[in-house]
Amino acid sequence: MSQKLRFAYNTNGCNNHRLNDALDLIAEAGYDGVALTLDWQHLDPFAEDWQDQSEKLKERLHTLGLGCVIETGARYLLNPREKHEPTFLNPLQEGRDHRLAFLKRAVDIAAILDAEAVSFWAGVKQEQVQTKDAWNYLKTGMDILCAYAEMKKVTLALEPEPGMLIETLADLEQLNKELTIPLPLALDVGHVWVTGEMDPDEAVRQHVQNSATAAIEGMNKGVHIHLPVTEGDMDVPKIIAAFKKQDYDKLICVELSRESHRAHKAIFESIAALRKMEME
Repeated sequence: MSQKLRFAYNTNGCNNHRLNDALDLIAEAGYDGVALTLDWQHLDPFAEDWQDQSEKLKERLHTLGLGCVIETGARYLLNPREKHEPTFLNPLQEGRDHRLAFLKRAVDIAAILDAEAVSFWAGVKQEQVQTKDAWNYLKTGMDILCAYAEMKKVTLALEPEPGMLIETLADLEQLNKELTIPLPLALDVGHVWVTGEMDPDEAVRQHVQNSATAAIEGMNKGVHIHLPVTEGDMDVPKIIAAFKKQDYDKLICVELSRESHRAHKAIFESIAALRKMEME
């Protein structure tokens, strides 16, 4: 008999809750871990006391019996005027350095928390940046970050994201051919459904063994809006069955960034639905 899948809940869906309150709810609901999105309202990576906060959080996670993945997709943490910027693809060296500093700090926090992975994405290419330059910017930043993470003994995982330079599994495979240290995958099955690259359950079968973490949600084909796991036209039960068949033992993170206003309900509804699917 295969082991139970390990589910986590992403704190980007708990933005109206204090972090400790969100963790209490996540643990009470029966999750195995938390996907911690570094952001100002939970754990601010640029706070003066970030190390003390991280040490206290490590104790809290241990007490609650929760594993952890670090997520780096906060919308306005680096730039209050532009979502998700700057990235490794920014036309300015200063911008690319800012993103690198943030991701290094994420690695530092992951090392303190004994996190299973740091999940991140490539970024959107701006119009004034040539594609060749964007790839060179990305590879340069990635090589520096990968070397830093290897030194800290932290696992990185790159998440293909619709609309970004690396938006498909094939894009990541191409990037890995050019990196000094190839990257594991952060597999978001909904993103595969959005891009139409392949059926998400097939993506699990083909790629999950190279995935250091995964994300799940409901999704409508071709529409990048994260929905509760019982909504949308993506076959979530079929995807859960694929994870089970692969005996996947990493955290599968529920990502509902639009559900913060009802996190107290969504946290419990999501795990109940997923466990029911797992038993079918």
